[in-house]
Amino acid sequence: MSHKWNYQSPTSEQNEASQALTDELGISPILARLLVQRGIESAEEAKKFFRPQLHDLHDPFLMKDMDVAVERLNRAMGRKERIMIYGDYDVDGTTAVALVYKFIQQFYSNIDYYIPDRYNEGYGVSVQGIDYAAETGVSLIIVLDCGIKAVDEIAYSCEKGIDFIICDHHVPDNVLPPAVAILNAKREDNTYPYTHLSGCGVGFKFMQAFAKSNGIDFHHLTPLLDLVAVSIASDIVPIMGENRILAYHGLKQLNSNPSIGLKAIIDICGLSEKEITMSDIVFKIGPRINASGRIQNGKEAVDLLTEKDFSLALEKSNLINQYNETRKDLDKSMTEEANKIVDHLEGLENRRSIVLFNEDWHKGVIGIVASRLTEIYYRPAVVLTRTDNLATGSARSVSGFDVYKAIEHCRDLLESFGGHTYAAGLSMKVENVEQFTQRFEEFVSKHILPEQRSAVIDIDAEIDFKDITPRFYADLKKFNPFGPENHKPIFCTHHVYDYGTSKVVGRDQEHIKLELVDNKSNNVMNGIAFGQSSQARYIKTKRSFDICYSIEENTHKHGEIQLMIEDIKPTE
Repeated sequence: MSHKWNYQSPTSEQNEASQALTDELGISPILARLLVQRGIESAEEAKKFFRPQLHDLHDPFLMKDMDVAVERLNRAMGRKERIMIYGDYDVDGTTAVALVYKFIQQFYSNIDYYIPDRYNEGYGVSVQGIDYAAETGVSLIIVLDCGIKAVDEIAYSCEKGIDFIICDHHVPDNVLPPAVAILNAKREDNTYPYTHLSGCGVGFKFMQAFAKSNGIDFHHLTPLLDLVAVSIASDIVPIMGENRILAYHGLKQLNSNPSIGLKAIIDICGLSEKEITMSDIVFKIGPRINASGRIQNGKEAVDLLTEKDFSLALEKSNLINQYNETRKDLDKSMTEEANKIVDHLEGLENRRSIVLFNEDWHKGVIGIVASRLTEIYYRPAVVLTRTDNLATGSARSVSGFDVYKAIEHCRDLLESFGGHTYAAGLSMKVENVEQFTQRFEEFVSKHILPEQRSAVIDIDAEIDFKDITPRFYADLKKFNPFGPENHKPIFCTHHVYDYGTSKVVGRDQEHIKLELVDNKSNNVMNGIAFGQSSQARYIKTKRSFDICYSIEENTHKHGEIQLMIEDIKPTE
């Protein structure tokens, strides 16, 4: 796919602000400009950004209903009521359940956890789950990462005499469920200063408030931050504000003293000898936790995340690793099938969205296939399969387009739906699929912007190789952890040349290992361009070309800086 490069020169105001930061902090003007792009314009804000402090976390009691939720939990423990921790089967849900269960279990034993079965119960709060709670004598359910739309189910639980505390971060409907307390910063009557917490993040704030109300010191919560970091990375929530503090300290915990369950996953991923980043969570740790709910049952992921014996944790980790291998095979075959269907769609070039329905597809993998389709065709995609008499599926979006709103526009055709800007789940009667496809396409066509319809690389700064010094890279590393709203900076350098030693590498000769020079310095920069071997012939002509890239440390040669080449274009 050919990418458009998008670079906007800084305004005079931005230049002024970045110059002030350069003078005050003694950092490169290029990095000062990156801070300004992120809304950081004072030395004080920069210090908080570079060194996030746990004492800057918001008071959890600022969240609507937090006092009610804590009071109800304290009452349940005082009366020795049976408590159930209930959560979604994805990474955010299972880490949230593990976190709340592990913390409460230190002080209270009459507690259980429950993850609904993706295939028998579907997403969210189920009648089956409530019936199980009633049978086992539960009188309080704490639900995490779902529940905000479970109006009928929670009304049913009230009839059974079971109270609910909802900890969710998905967009609520106008009618809220009849729960005792609803902790969700996306409520219309929200009073909390930060609205982008993950589901596990909301669970953490609940435990922070519970600890505060019972005089439990904050340091007892610190070991749980590794779970919060895993949820933040996997659920693709913004990594600024409070999430940045939680992710920063969560990564610290993950690298220094991870919980036994996460340590076992780290070992199985081959990450035990390296410093774990958000990207390692997204591509290695998260998919393995997710595979449990996709292929078998998400409860197995919680069993692993709460395990106290390392040898048992390794056994469980091996099992979910096998699920992940199965998931990869399914993902590959289903993506190939999906691509064949898309190739035969009439008028594909005029369509702004893709909706596919196949009765035989595996429900656990359709979200991944939807993601693949958005990457390949750069259109919002919905992938559906049949579950009993319903077409159920997942939607994924392209950068900048709100797929949740597009689905909400078709709500009269749906049995249920939920999610956020870039990812959503939905179900409908099979006979509604055709009409949904049409209505969804109409909405997308009307609202998607031209720049959202093609692959764009946003370039943060144009620099020369002489700018990339060891000091520059050391300061750049302080921008970690990276993620939405604080993405890894992409740089562009014009007029670069092959030093004469670049070569094609990889099992199928699909990558290029580069050694480059530019015309402003004698620095020879090493780089790797994955999947771009088609550019090798041009590079070898000795003509100049432009590159855009991120900067990383070469994991094989400690201390050596390497360019991760995103795209290559002949110099115009």
